[in-house]
Amino acid sequence: MTSAADDSNNEVADLVGKLVASEETDGAERRRLLGRLGGALARSAGKARQRGVGRGRWLADVFMNIAPRLPVRDLETLREHHYGLTGEQLADDLVRTAAKATTAVGAVGGALAAAEFAAPPLLLSAPAQIVAETLVVAAIEVKLLAELHEVYDVRVPGNGTQRAAAFALAWSKQRGVNPLAPGSATLALGTAAKTALRNRLMRTLGRHLTTLGPFLTGAVAGGALNRAATKKLAAAVRADLRRQRALPRSDAPASELTPPSSGKPPASG
Repeated sequence: MTSAADDSNNEVADLVGKLVASEETDGAERRRLLGRLGGALARSAGKARQRGVGRGRWLADVFMNIAPRLPVRDLETLREHHYGLTGEQLADDLVRTAAKATTAVGAVGGALAAAEFAAPPLLLSAPAQIVAETLVVAAIEVKLLAELHEVYDVRVPGNGTQRAAAFALAWSKQRGVNPLAPGSATLALGTAAKTALRNRLMRTLGRHLTTLGPFLTGAVAGGALNRAATKKLAAAVRADLRRQRALPRSDAPASELTPPSSGKPPASG
């Protein structure tokens, strides 16, 4: 039998997965999903406080429950969803799509937080929306990082949980995974890795807190900050991956954290 905390965390992972996988989600649906996510996170945080878990540790635990479920696509699926592009052109399109997604999440999240900022009785609920935005943006960027490894043919060893942890750690350090590093899979599951992830999530949360403001200022700031951060991450990761493997690559079988859904329409980029 699952606990109430497990149920809340599973609901969070499911909602984040929907927000990350739906590249074509319209603004109204994105707002609806973010609102539901904020409520689920508030319930999960309440259970964590009852157990005496600190906010940073709770945030990292929630994200590590999300990471193995991210719908990371293999190279063949990526090419299908991005109109047959390969190599650097495919990587460029992935970055554009991810930056567009984090910009949209920042705009919606900032607008929700701004509306609550302008209504004092609702101010206490604003942090839940900021946490929701933080987790979704982190998930989009980790998915981007993992798919860039597919494009550049850099194979990360281990099972799904180990690869998810390796990609999350790489995101926390803003670089690519080095699969040749000794014990790279087990290192990603260690205490130091969890601390690095917690610190990066809290820094991202702090960045999103700066979008709290009246009217549309939060939406504008949230979108701009997220877009810049996603592009900066992608540039650093791609530089790492280019050093590890030159493009173009052959169409070898690729690893993925979870199988991509069938019948998904191509991304607009």
